[in-house]
Amino acid sequence: MTGLSLSVREDVFPVAGSFTISRGSRTEIRVVTVELSDGIYTGRGESVPYARYHETVDGVIATILALEAELAAGLTRFGLQERLKPGAARNALDCAFWDLEAKRAGKPVWQLAGLAEPGPLTTAYTISLGTPEKMRNQAAENAHRPLLKVKLGSEGDLERIRAVRTGAPESTIIVDANEGWSVEAYQALAPELVSIGVALVEQPLPAGDDEALRHIDRPLPVCADESCHDRHSLEGLKGKYDAINIKIDKTGGLTEALRLREEAEAAGFRIMVGCMLGTSLAMAPAMLVGAGAPFIDLDGPLLLAGDRDHPIRFEGSVMFPPEPALWG
Repeated sequence: MTGLSLSVREDVFPVAGSFTISRGSRTEIRVVTVELSDGIYTGRGESVPYARYHETVDGVIATILALEAELAAGLTRFGLQERLKPGAARNALDCAFWDLEAKRAGKPVWQLAGLAEPGPLTTAYTISLGTPEKMRNQAAENAHRPLLKVKLGSEGDLERIRAVRTGAPESTIIVDANEGWSVEAYQALAPELVSIGVALVEQPLPAGDDEALRHIDRPLPVCADESCHDRHSLEGLKGKYDAINIKIDKTGGLTEALRLREEAEAAGFRIMVGCMLGTSLAMAPAMLVGAGAPFIDLDGPLLLAGDRDHPIRFEGSVMFPPEPALWG
C-alpha cells in the first residue's frame, strides 16, 4: 500500500444531557477523524484523545500530520505499529488503514483479520456519577437493559450503588471507580457490593498505586483499565487483576487490540471491551475485539445527542455490526 494521502480533522458531537465521572463532566465530545486515500478508495478512523493520558486533540492531530510524508512514501499499517506508541494518534490511523484495506480488497475487515463473522453484541449502558437520587432515576429509566455500568469513585459510593439497585433490580451491574478508591475503600465496599449483586469493579486504585491488589483478597473481581494499555502491560497485571478492559484508543488501534486479547486470554484474564466516549465510527472496530467477551461496554453512541452518518444500529442494548458505509 503506497502513496497514501492523509486528511485529519477535529469533529465535535453533543452529549445527550451531560456525562459525569469522578474526573469531571462534559456536554460534548471532541474526536479526531482520519481519512487515508489511495486516490480510489478512502478508509476512515476515529480516536478520542484523553487528558488522563496527556493527550489533546491538537496534539494528536499534530502527531498524525507529522507522518504525512511517510504515508505518501509508503508507510504501512505494520510499520505504523513501530512508528507510533500506543494511543489515540495510532488508533485513528490504524483503523483507517484497516478500513482502506477492506475497501481495496472488497472484503470485510473481519475476513482480513481471520476472525469469525461478527454478530450482534449486548453492551453495557453507563450510569453517570451523581447523587443517589439522580442515579436511581437513571437506573430506573434503563432498568430494561441487561447490563448497567455505574460510575463511582467518591464518598457516598455505597449509597449510590444501593440506589441504582433499587432503580434496576434485575440488571447485572458493573462499577467503575476511575482510580478513585483506596485499598481500605475497596476492602470495605467489596463485600457490600457483592451482596448487592455487583459483578465487577474497574480500576479501583490509581494505576501507579495498585501493587496492593496483589496482597489482598478480591471478593469483588477487579478489572484493569488505566493500568492496561497494550500487551506489554500484561506481565505487570498478573496477580493483581482478574480482568482487563481493552480499549482501542489505549492499544493504539485494532491491530494491537486483537493481539492483546489473544495474549490476555491465554494468561487467564477475563475480557472487557470498552470505549472512550465516541461515535459509531469508534465503536465499529472495537466490536471485532468484543465478540464473545464476557463484558462489552461500547455504548458511546447511546450517550450522544448526535452521531455519524450510517450509525451503528441499536435495539435497546443490542448493537449490530456496522454497515460498510460506516467502516470495515
